[in-house]
Amino acid sequence: MPYPEALVTPMRQELAQLGVEELLDAEAVEQSLEESKQGTTLVVINTVCGCAASSARPAVAMALRNPAQPDRKVTVFAGQDLEATERLREYLVGIPPSSPFFALLKEGEPVYVMERRHIEGRSASAIAADLVHAFDMHCNGAQSDAAESPEAVHSEGNGLPPTFRSIL
Repeated sequence: MPYPEALVTPMRQELAQLGVEELLDAEAVEQSLEESKQGTTLVVINTVCGCAASSARPAVAMALRNPAQPDRKVTVFAGQDLEATERLREYLVGIPPSSPFFALLKEGEPVYVMERRHIEGRSASAIAADLVHAFDMHCNGAQSDAAESPEAVHSEGNGLPPTFRSIL
């Protein structure tokens, strides 16, 4: 059962005002995935959770100030846009369902993925720095095609990026 629209409207607007296109149904996801086969696309799976509010959405806002930008920016809302979210997750074969979630697609293929486990417990600025690194590596003519995640980019041997700060 979807969340009440009145609850999610402000959370949708946070991304929409940044120019992130909302994909509200499976058909819109299909069309966007087809368009993603050319250039780069930032995919955001939005949600109502606290880490989306305190870290994920603010990180998108910060990262979108970077000169290197994806060609397209799209979002679905987990728990609200049920068919759209399901279709997007079907496309991301081998990547476990997660929200909030980011993927950077290049020529239709994921080249960077940030799951909830990479978001929880981290500041928006640390997450934005990881997104900016991905944008710099893959957008606006960058040549890297290697798939990566925050662990691949910044691992210190413990599986956590150096920007991770434990609350313990």
